Amino acid sequence: VKGVEMMEDLKAQVLRFGTDIRSGWVTKVDFTAPPHRVWVDETKELIADVVIIATGASAKWLGLPNELRLRDLGGGVTACAVCDGFFFRGQTVALVGAGDTAAEEATYLAKLCPKVFMLVRKGDFRASKAMIHRVENTPQIEVLFNTEVKDVLGEFGVEGIIALNNATGEERKLDVTGLFIAIGHEPNTAVFKPWLESDNVGYLKHKPDSTYTNLPGVFVAGDAADKVYRQAVTAAGTGCMAALDAERWLAAQGKH
Repeated sequence: VKGVEMMEDLKAQVLRFGTDIRSGWVTKVDFTAPPHRVWVDETKELIADVVIIATGASAKWLGLPNELRLRDLGGGVTACAVCDGFFFRGQTVALVGAGDTAAEEATYLAKLCPKVFMLVRKGDFRASKAMIHRVENTPQIEVLFNTEVKDVLGEFGVEGIIALNNATGEERKLDVTGLFIAIGHEPNTAVFKPWLESDNVGYLKHKPDSTYTNLPGVFVAGDAADKVYRQAVTAAGTGCMAALDAERWLAAQGKH
């Protein structure tokens, strides 16, 4: 909610300065050379000297109907322990994931919650030895290997989950009031991949200490390039950096 309010405040500010705000999906780009061409909803073509990419990243979900329904209701299903963990202070929660991010979020939640069930789909972690050590030495965390979420219970908020042991077929109910999904994020950058350098996941690369991509006049900000912090305030900071970089680039081209 706070993130939405911040976006509305920022929108109101830029409107005061005459910014032309349009809505739509970018479906194709041509970054052969400035000016760059961008197509919105496959039909509307925009031509720009500078393009700042701030398309973000989307959390991966399990895809269970009740999981997605309660997520959309704000009913206790979330993909960010740092963002939402405080609201579950003193409660029993479950977290799904096996990597470094999942281990980090589980140990963070353990500082707030008396009990954290960590559900790992396979028989071992994907996390580093250091992060595994942290989890194993945090008494509030109970790790359930070979375990998946079969269903999420509750009409308006999480009232428990049905956990399935995929090795034995055994089901059990976990009495939790929060479910944290930590199985990764996917950057929303597919449309730019033919043009811009990215890592093996799809996060766009940029030059050190700047927002410059590998192409002149194209900049990147926020979670489309950030797989470490993924917070609204850090995204806003790199957005400011991209605006400054773009302004300086335009000035160097004699266009500003």
